[in-house]
Amino acid sequence: MGDWIHNILEFLTGLGYWGIMLGLMIEVIPSEIVLAYAGYLVSEGRINFVEAVIFGTIGGVIAQIFVYWIGRYGGRPFVEKFGKYLLIHKKHIDAAENWFTKYGTGVIFTARFIPVVRHAISIPAGMARMPLSKFTLYTTLAIIPWSILFIWLGEKLSSLGKNYEQIDEIAGPYTKPILAAAIGLTALYFIIKILLNRRKR
Repeated sequence: MGDWIHNILEFLTGLGYWGIMLGLMIEVIPSEIVLAYAGYLVSEGRINFVEAVIFGTIGGVIAQIFVYWIGRYGGRPFVEKFGKYLLIHKKHIDAAENWFTKYGTGVIFTARFIPVVRHAISIPAGMARMPLSKFTLYTTLAIIPWSILFIWLGEKLSSLGKNYEQIDEIAGPYTKPILAAAIGLTALYFIIKILLNRRKR
């Protein structure tokens, strides 16, 4: 990991819980690493696990609301032009828009656990003017378990004498079941939606 990332994490550490929230809001560093670093701080006794989850969740939700607003008030042309500065590219927007069109608002929850789509799904939600309250609820419900998982993994790595920077390789066995469950929930949601539409007809 580059020294600049380590320096940013050290700076955020100095801000305590607010640093975790800020790190997830601006997402200069992948959220998994920020959360795993928070887990490392928990293992050091420098912060509390529950409060780390709370502030991590708040930061993650605010970040997605910001992306939602970009989609709602900027539209696709704005996102395609400036999305690269948020690490969101056209292919990510296309994938997220296809998911949102195909599965509806319920995908805001399940897509949070699916690579590529999870960061960009807020854009089509904003473009479709999905109610902000509903968007925030679904996003929060998804980010809570995600925050718990990576903070716990960061804490576990530290207790095993391993570096939190190894989070990507360690997280694999844990994220795969979550990914499978998310896809299953999406399919179930889609089936229920089809059945309800047929009943209305």
